[in-house]
Amino acid sequence: MGAPPPLSSACKGADTVRLAPTGLFNVADMAVMLGVLFFVLVLIFLIWCVLLVLCWPLALLALILWPLVWLISLPFRLVGITLEAVFALLRAALFLPARVLGYRPPRSDDRMN
Repeated sequence: MGAPPPLSSACKGADTVRLAPTGLFNVADMAVMLGVLFFVLVLIFLIWCVLLVLCWPLALLALILWPLVWLISLPFRLVGITLEAVFALLRAALFLPARVLGYRPPRSDDRMN
């Protein structure tokens, strides 16, 4: 029995998932993204462990202040989401006459070819 096909070639068609209106991601791409995310999280944890060994008060202070920084940043994220929605609405309003006249932007998979 031969080796299984590579993951990227095995994940065509039905395994394609629409994550965003701008494009498609297949299961292999999502696995790579999860692997990168896991690597970044492990790297952050290891850096924190080094900080804990070298300067434990600073590491504990960072551990305590991190949720507070996250809470303070929430309103800025909401403003960003709101501005993104406003710009999408403006773009839709500006391009409405062209769409009424029959123009359709090329699909994301057509642009790749």
